[in-house]
Amino acid sequence: MEARILIIEDDEELAHLLQLDLERLSYSVILARNGLEGLRLHQETSPDLVMLDVSLPMMDGLTVCRRLREVSSVPILMMTAHAVSEQDIAEGLNRGADEYMLKPLGRVELHARIKALIRRARLVEESNQSIYLFDDGYLIVDLRARRVTVQGQEVRLTPTEFKLLTTFIRRPGEVLSFQQLLEIVWGPEYTSEHHYPRIYVSHLRRKIEPDPRTPTYIHNEYGIGYRFVGRVRS
Repeated sequence: MEARILIIEDDEELAHLLQLDLERLSYSVILARNGLEGLRLHQETSPDLVMLDVSLPMMDGLTVCRRLREVSSVPILMMTAHAVSEQDIAEGLNRGADEYMLKPLGRVELHARIKALIRRARLVEESNQSIYLFDDGYLIVDLRARRVTVQGQEVRLTPTEFKLLTTFIRRPGEVLSFQQLLEIVWGPEYTSEHHYPRIYVSHLRRKIEPDPRTPTYIHNEYGIGYRFVGRVRS
């Protein structure tokens, strides 16, 4: 199935080069020059992936990211010309981003990341059990509907966060190493991104845990990885 990619980038030369490159890979590409146009085109075209520049006229990329995440679970790849720190990634995650890449974008890495993000978003979870209820309904995860509720309120997860949570609840009590999580959740393109599990788990905890500082569900296995603990009610 042909994937649609919306590129929100005010550098017209870069946007055009990205369009030509991605169209050669059989992607359908839509261009927006500013954040407001990007929001409008997202609503009109329902893309499979959004590539979003951090620095945009009229509305900055982080604000656009937050606005997109309020209405959609589309994968969002942030692009920036500045060095990316863990704090930058954390701020992007707070707004709903799935990924950060530094300009200039390396073609091979960009192609791999785009493929992984779209694959992750399209992945259909197959299980005999599709709805998981934890602690008398405090946390409910519906795999088929891709819906998560905490204390009766729906919580919007990014595709990456949902995949991470699904990986945990399908392996209750199992210690998952950082490397295992990278391979299962992000894919082989990400095996060198050792800080990803820690950053994403931190943000997932903020969304689902009663108290993220003393986690009920996602426990640290120091120096190794994480273990999911939860009392399931069928």
